[in-house]
Parts: sequence; structure tokens; C-alpha cells
Amino acid sequence: MQLKHLRTLLTPQDGAAKVTCMAWAPNSAKFAVCTVDRVILLYDEQGERRDKFSTKPADSKYGKKSYTVKSMAFSPDSTKIAIAQTDNIIFVYKIGEDWGDKKVICNKFVQTSAVTCLLWPAEHSIVFGLAEGKIRVANTKTNKSSTIYGTESYVVSLTSNVSGKGILSGHADGTVVRYFFDDEGSGESQGKLLTHPCPPYALAWGSSSIIVAGCDKKIVAYGKEGHILQTFDYSRDRSEKEFTVAATSPSGQSVVLGSYDRLRVFNWSPRRAAWDEASPKEIPNLYTITALAWKKDGSRLCAGTLCGGVEQFDCCLRRSIYKNKFEMTYVGLSQVIVKNLSTGTRVVLKSHYAYEIDEVKIMGRDRYLVAHTSETLLLGDLGSNRLSEVAWQGSGGNEKFFFENETVCMVFNAGELTLVEYGNNEILGSVRTEFMNPHLIRCALI
Repeated sequence: MQLKHLRTLLTPQDGAAKVTCMAWAPNSAKFAVCTVDRVILLYDEQGERRDKFSTKPADSKYGKKSYTVKSMAFSPDSTKIAIAQTDNIIFVYKIGEDWGDKKVICNKFVQTSAVTCLLWPAEHSIVFGLAEGKIRVANTKTNKSSTIYGTESYVVSLTSNVSGKGILSGHADGTVVRYFFDDEGSGESQGKLLTHPCPPYALAWGSSSIIVAGCDKKIVAYGKEGHILQTFDYSRDRSEKEFTVAATSPSGQSVVLGSYDRLRVFNWSPRRAAWDEASPKEIPNLYTITALAWKKDGSRLCAGTLCGGVEQFDCCLRRSIYKNKFEMTYVGLSQVIVKNLSTGTRVVLKSHYAYEIDEVKIMGRDRYLVAHTSETLLLGDLGSNRLSEVAWQGSGGNEKFFFENETVCMVFNAGELTLVEYGNNEILGSVRTEFMNPHLIRCALI
């Protein structure tokens, strides 16, 4: 994956004016930036500033300069923002679906120490870390919070896996702890996972590995049980500074780390089972990168800086035009954005098993998409945005596809007819036959 600079969303100032945190909405329609003045700026998908609102202190008598905002996250439905503050509180603002909707505080969670980092992985559950070392969860339905686990060390970073069902917390003493709400059958351990040589401010959880970095100028890739896979040592590079922040692509197959005037990009190679370093993105006078946020479809990365600037980058492995009608943007090995050039509508095609997607084809009067991986077949209806991924053994691409039915795709290959419902990841059924005519078959779902 390569980064290409697109535009400056927020012009940097002459001195320190740190962008403290940023977040993309899950539906990709909104992008939020928190400035040094504790104001939340809201941008649309194209990068135009459309709205803003001011945060507030836990107690008004202490004034607006009594706290800083450490982290924020959108709700899964993209209509709320949770704000983590150093004055021992989390505010949840309802921002609505439309620009200009009134911003209303709908939840607040008072804590016993500063809230240092925050995630919102599930509908009513906000996960956050405290300066006293605890990892807690706040329930927006009951307006109560409880401790998941406790440590004795300040929480410097918090990240989740691709599914959002597991979390990693990084602590000032170098400890990295793993916790699963649901291990999804992986069997991976919980609890203390590893001890890094320095505070893990840059912490990323990819689909196959964990990347950790900090002030020692080294980037270390760890395996799923905490053993070292790779070390990238920049300690002798006098132009390199400490690594301050990391972000994982939505597919989990790329990681970007920010330092001083530079973004380092790493892509996971399934064939080598290792990380490959791409060409770093170097921007003179960018200064220290303080925040990173990746758009949920994987196509954009935003970087906030110590001087208050926000830069937007295009993320792409490769891009191609299909039949002069569709643009295919490969944002990861297992994720492709299909854009209709005439209507502007987009569909994100993703392998749920992180398999590498081969060429994507548009068939059936430019309405249906077909793609293969080494183990699966991906089908989709562009009209209804229903996508399927079913187990499929490689057959050299000799299948014949029939799209006469709007809800079911008929696939004929090597004397076997297979039925796949759009939006269903299980094969409906298959039957042996030497003769195939879609006009002689009636398929109805009950």
C-alpha cells in the first residue's frame, strides 16, 4: 500500500497547537478533529468542514482550560461521539445524522482519574483506559461503567482487532495486555501478552500480527502469543525521532506509524507471513505526528500534527478502470472499492477471511460483481449492495455465471450447479447435472 498526499484539511499554525485526537465515523460520512482549543471540527467525506462544537469541562467552575481531550470515537451507528477528558470524565454527544443538528450530551461517565484513551467497538459499550491503569467499559444504555481489568501502570494506548471483539492496552511500564469480549474461536490467550522495552505509545493490531513502537526508535512485530517476529531498528538513523502513534487499516493488512516529518508504512505479506516495509512518506516541516485516523473503507488516512495541521492521504495498492465504467481501488490485499463512474456509488468488497482477492469482474448487464480468492468465491449485487463470500475450491476460473434471478446467482462448473443467495455467506445448495439452461430452472426462496 502506498500513501499519496491529497490535501490539507486544517492549516498548521506557527507554534505548538497539538491535534489531540481524530476519528472517522463507521459509515465514512463524517470525520472529526479535536483542536488544541478543545473544539471538535466535523468534516464531510470529501474533506469539507461542515460543522463544529465546543467540548465542556466536568465542572464549569474550573473553566475551559482545566482539561484536555485525550481521545474520541464515533458510535457504531455514527450518530454520537464519545469524548475522553483529563478532568476524569467521558461525555457522549449526540450529533445527529444531518449537518447542523443540535449537539446534545446524552451520557456522562465520571471516573476516579484522567481518561487517557477510548474505543467504541459495540453498540452500547465504550472501552477506555485510565491514568491509574484500569481498563473499564461504559454502558450508554444503563449510564454505568465497570472495570474489565486493572493494572498499576498508566494506560498510554488502546486498540482493537479488526472485528472489534478483542482489545489491546499499552501501559507506561511497557506492558501490553490482551482481552477478548469474544475470541471468535481463535483460542488466543488473555491477560499480559508481552513487555515492550519502552512505553508502547504506537500500538497496532493487524490481522496476523501486533506492531508496537515508542521512544527507542524501534518497531517490533509480535506474534499472536507475544513472541518477536521482526524488528525494524532505526536507532542509528539521526533523522528519525520517537514513534508517537499507529493506525491499522480496516482490513488489518497494513499499519502506518507516525513520528517526526514521516509516516512509515508496513504491509503484511501472507506468503512470507511477515511485514514488508513500503517507501516511507516524508513531508518536511510536518513536525511530530500526534494523531492518525483511517477511513472505514480503507481509502483515506488522515494525520494530525503537533502544530495543529491535518493532512489527508489516499491509500491504495493499485487502481484500475474496468470497461470505462467502473473504478477498482485495491486498498488492501483482501479489500476492493468498486466505484460506478457515472453514478458515483461505491461498494466495498472485502474477504471476511482476509484472503487475497484476485481480479474483480462486473457481469450481468453491469449489475453483478464476481471475484475469486484462493479459498472462496465472492459475489455481489451492486443494485442492492448485497455481498456474499462462500467456500469455493479453485477451478481455474472456468465457471459459468447466470444472473437471471435477482436474489440468487447460479454457478455452473464441471458438471455441478451451485446456488448462492446474494447477502448469504453459505451455499444454498448444489446438484450434479451435465446440462444447464437457466430458463428451465425456477428458484424461489421461502
